[in-house]
Amino acid sequence: MNFKTYSQLIRFRTFEERFDYLVLTGVIGESTFGFDRVFNQAFYRGREWLNVRDHVILRDNGCDLGIEDREIRGRIIVHHMNPIFLKDLETHSDFLLNPEYLISTSHNTHTAITYGNKEILPKPFIERSKFDTIPWKH
Repeated sequence: MNFKTYSQLIRFRTFEERFDYLVLTGVIGESTFGFDRVFNQAFYRGREWLNVRDHVILRDNGCDLGIEDREIRGRIIVHHMNPIFLKDLETHSDFLLNPEYLISTSHNTHTAITYGNKEILPKPFIERSKFDTIPWKH
């Protein structure tokens, strides 16, 4: 299995390249928690996770996929770059709390990565200019 890391992720300069590196193509819940979600939800409420989560958000400056001009407005999700399994919780796997396997995302980006749907990614802001919708007035 090829594990995704933060060190590798930051080599990609654009948001799109980072998204393409992280996007999942499997069936959601098929190989991960499925009906055992109660176990990972308890983990996500724990002090260890909350401390690591804060560290990752600070490291990424609260930006989507750590891209400077992609500040997250609203709730920040810290995403595990590699799917975690019930066995990872049972064995306290390095994937759980090591910032090398975590990245900050917006809700839409997290959903797009999880479901492999690029269409729901946040669109970059385009600054408007006078007459930009009336080209014959230029």
